[in-house]
Amino acid sequence: MKLVIPTNKEHKDVQNELISKIRDLIIFKNLEPGDKLPSERSLSDKFEVSRSNIREAIQKLEFYGLLISKPQSGTFVADIAQVAMNGMIDDILRLEDPDFRSLVETRILLELKTVRLAALRRTEEDLKKLEEALEAFRIKVVNGEDAVQEDLLFHLAIAKASGNSTMNTFMLIITPEIITNFEKHHVCDKDQSMKGIQEHQNIFDAIKEQNTQKAKEMMKIHFNQLYQYCYNKKTKK
Repeated sequence: MKLVIPTNKEHKDVQNELISKIRDLIIFKNLEPGDKLPSERSLSDKFEVSRSNIREAIQKLEFYGLLISKPQSGTFVADIAQVAMNGMIDDILRLEDPDFRSLVETRILLELKTVRLAALRRTEEDLKKLEEALEAFRIKVVNGEDAVQEDLLFHLAIAKASGNSTMNTFMLIITPEIITNFEKHHVCDKDQSMKGIQEHQNIFDAIKEQNTQKAKEMMKIHFNQLYQYCYNKKTKK
């Protein structure tokens, strides 16, 4: 599995345009709190974008509490007045791109929590996905290939295993930004990637053992060099 990531500007432009169009649709159809949005397929056809683009825009609006997705039912307008919704969407569209340090801080705080939940809640299917991601990372590193995306796919699998849909959604939202910045700042060099194989293995073992404290400690160790890099070097513009 490979993540296909557009440039940061392209990604943001597409998302902002879709969020604006969804807002316009809500206004045009005079949708009220509790009303259902058209299906992802209908929105995809209407706006001429992929369903994954639609899904990500909906997930972002859901993350901010403006939409509510219900399994097997669809996506609904949250209990927010239209004026307030318009103001909140304007704020979302004006959000600045996070700097590298902010991304690192957010990711570390988030993952220290998700790895504990993953150790507590993981299923056999989650372990299978984690092991597949770990092996994909190992193969790329051993072959001397760039493994940034495989590294992050492993961490996304942890978020999924946490069983917390909000944390999982947040990771999906910030992942493209993280990949772009990792590649720009050259955080993952060859030596660090080789070390990362064992660190990933230690995290996996702790999750498999359902040892929440050990999982958290292994994740702290894994992030140590990234944390030091972030605070000991100036980020590039």
